[in-house]
Amino acid sequence: MLNKLSELESYLKEHHIRCRLVIPAARDENVLNAAFTAHRIGIVDTTLIGSERVIRELADEKNFDLSEINIINEDNAAEAAIQSVRMVREGSADIIMNGEESYYGANMILKQIDDRRRGIRKGSIMSHMAIFEVERYHKLIAVTDTVLNVAPDLSTKAGIAHNAVFFMRRLGIEIPKVAVLAAIEVVNEAMPATMHAGLLSKMAQRGQIKNCVIDGPLAFDNAISRESAVHKGIINEVAGDPDILLAPDIETANILYQSFVFFANARVASVALGASAPIVFTSKLDTDETRVASILLAAAAYVPISYR
Repeated sequence: MLNKLSELESYLKEHHIRCRLVIPAARDENVLNAAFTAHRIGIVDTTLIGSERVIRELADEKNFDLSEINIINEDNAAEAAIQSVRMVREGSADIIMNGEESYYGANMILKQIDDRRRGIRKGSIMSHMAIFEVERYHKLIAVTDTVLNVAPDLSTKAGIAHNAVFFMRRLGIEIPKVAVLAAIEVVNEAMPATMHAGLLSKMAQRGQIKNCVIDGPLAFDNAISRESAVHKGIINEVAGDPDILLAPDIETANILYQSFVFFANARVASVALGASAPIVFTSKLDTDETRVASILLAAAAYVPISYR
């Protein structure tokens, strides 16, 4: 089991993971720098889809070595997104990363993933998960869904939990512990998030959500602090020791994300799940370390599960 994001590289090499990364609309200096770094450490082979002139000019300016990089010349960003999804569908790419750090760039990729005829959506739910290394927490902790599902209903939350559990098992956690967050730790019919949390817990107990332990509702304090949980009479294997925090909505998840990064100085990597390949969406606020870690995290989707 990983305790730090810096352990991802050795973990992937231990499992002999090498993936094919494709970057449509490849034009952003920060994205290309992260891709080249991941390529140099031997985790990915990289294909850039975009204007070859722009890519080569940027490489010359920043002294990027293109000798081992495959370039597909395509000036149209929408067509580049189509090609990247096609490569996954045809088995010639394993990871997609947005080449333009903007809402427009990410949305073009999502549109092609969701295309009914040519898309690569694997399950009914796509979700986004961020994994944090927080100094005051004793292990890595994931937060979901931070990007894609705005106000998930019960069924969507079950899908989000399934995606997160599926992925965390590839990081060496045989039975991930999921804390379903709400404002309070008791079920209250006036607060739908608490109702959803209680039902998700029961669904996991009955095997409707497999290979995990789910408890909720849990307020944030008794989700992450054993002392706080015991003080409130909550004694179970999840409270104070979760691997995954399942947020009630995108606002809560996003606030947690920003709070961990800016208040707790947490390291972070993130990945979008639920398609035939993991997707890396980065933003201009991300550090180079976060971009590289996110590529490595996506590659972890291909670590085999050795337990049942």
